[in-house]
Amino acid sequence: MPYLTSTATGTASTDLGLGFGIPGYAHPLVAPVEWAELTRPGTPLHWVVLNVGNGPGTRPDPHCLEAAGRLRNAGIRVLGSLDTGYGARPFGEQVSDAHRYLDWYQVDGFLLDRCPTERARLPEVRRTVITLRALRDGAHIVLGHGSHPYPGYAENADQLVTFSGSWSDYRWSQVAEWTADHPPERFCHFVHGVPRGHLDEALRIARWQGASTIYFTDRTDRGGRADPWETMPGYWDEIVSRIGTGVSE
Repeated sequence: MPYLTSTATGTASTDLGLGFGIPGYAHPLVAPVEWAELTRPGTPLHWVVLNVGNGPGTRPDPHCLEAAGRLRNAGIRVLGSLDTGYGARPFGEQVSDAHRYLDWYQVDGFLLDRCPTERARLPEVRRTVITLRALRDGAHIVLGHGSHPYPGYAENADQLVTFSGSWSDYRWSQVAEWTADHPPERFCHFVHGVPRGHLDEALRIARWQGASTIYFTDRTDRGGRADPWETMPGYWDEIVSRIGTGVSE
C-alpha cells in the first residue's frame, strides 16, 4: 500500500507518545460538551487550539476565557490560531492577533493556520515565528501546512501539520522522505471522514508515517461547506481508549 513508506522511528526528546491535537472546536456556548470532555483525566492531549472568531476576536470573550482557563489549570497546552493566508496576510496583523491571544487568554503558543509550503515563503514565516517566540517565552509553535512543506520549515517550529484532509486521501497518502530525519513528535495529522471501522487502519498509517499528534473524526466537510473539526467525533470514547492514557503537556 502507498502509505507503507519506511520512516525512521526516533525517540521523542520529551517522550511524547501518540496523542491528540485539537484543531479547534466551535465556541464553548455551541459545543459545551466538547470543551468539557477535554479536561477528563487520562485523555492523551498534546494541545488544544482556541479559535474565537477566525482569530482572537475583537474583544475578550468570557466563555472562551473560562474554557481556556480550565484547560491550562489541568496542565493542557492552549494554542491561539493565527491565519497566515498562505503567506498573503500581513505580518503586522498576525502579530497583533498574537498580542490579543496573549493578553486575553494567556495562550501557550500558536498554530499558524494556512501556512505556506514553498521555499520562497520560508523567510517571512521564520520572521513571524521568531517574533512569536520573543513575545511568549517557551511558546509552542505549530505550522499548519496541511501537506508536506519544503523541509526547511521543520527547523523553525516545534511541529508541522503535514496532513489535513479527508480519509479517502489519507488512506492512500505517502510520507515525504525528508521526514525520516525527524522524530514523530514533530508531525501532526488531521483527518476527517474516518469511519469507525477504519480507526485501527488510520492509527497504523499515523504510526507508519511518523506522526505522534493526531486528530481523527467521522465528521466531514460536506464538500467544503462545513468545518469538520467543530464537533467531537461520534467515537471519541473509543479512540481515547485505543490510544490509552497519556500525559497532557
